[in-house]
Amino acid sequence: MQSPFRPLFRAAIFVLVGLTSGCTVNSDIMFKTPTDYEFDVLTDTTTKLFRIQPNDALEFRLFANDGYKMIDMVSDGAGQNMMMMNQMTFLYNVEYDGKAKLPLVGRVQLAGLEMREAEAMLEEIYSEYYVRPFIQVQIMNRRVVVFTGQSGLARTVLLENNNTTLLEVLANAGGMSVRGQAKHVKLFRLDPAGKRKVYTFDLSTIDGLKYADIVMEGDDIVYVQPNAEIAREALNDLTPLITLLTTVLLVLGVVQAFN
Repeated sequence: MQSPFRPLFRAAIFVLVGLTSGCTVNSDIMFKTPTDYEFDVLTDTTTKLFRIQPNDALEFRLFANDGYKMIDMVSDGAGQNMMMMNQMTFLYNVEYDGKAKLPLVGRVQLAGLEMREAEAMLEEIYSEYYVRPFIQVQIMNRRVVVFTGQSGLARTVLLENNNTTLLEVLANAGGMSVRGQAKHVKLFRLDPAGKRKVYTFDLSTIDGLKYADIVMEGDDIVYVQPNAEIAREALNDLTPLITLLTTVLLVLGVVQAFN
């Protein structure tokens, strides 16, 4: 005679298999590092100037006579007044080889130059065509990706000035989430060789203020490690399985009652 507990035992095995194979506890936590992981050391926290890189979008403005008059680079023959010209923005892309195609002078090598270096070089080039040219160049697409510690949420923050700090990008991203750990903030930054270096900062105490003032660079990734929520996520995984087990037990009880 078959034991009445055999179906119950099979149901329990089914629940355990389902729990172990479909577990999603803390599966949203990214960039995990072992306890003995050796993080890189960020030694330079001074202000840095942006260097132009391939794929940058540049705002380029050209004036004559040391800034007295803006040059009409998109004239349609009808004549545009100065107010309309001052409101216009001209964007030029730095191509994969580090060159940008600019009006009159064609393709110019800009990658690797700081903003002032690029402006000075272009002023010298355009002096062949204009009297005392005055040039303004600004990078428009530098950004930092910020994970604030909330499951599945990240924001892209544009670097609107050269001295945007870690604390500013966190503020622009909405601050750390309730689940975020202020003592585990990771920064992933490309070095000149194209390899990502990994830094970690503790912003949970006043001593972390020195890290909050680190100047951000384009393509930085800031990751606030979230707190592990084992109990809540395990309960979320167990709830459908417990419901299934309860249903199976109820059916078995009804069958046993009829027998």
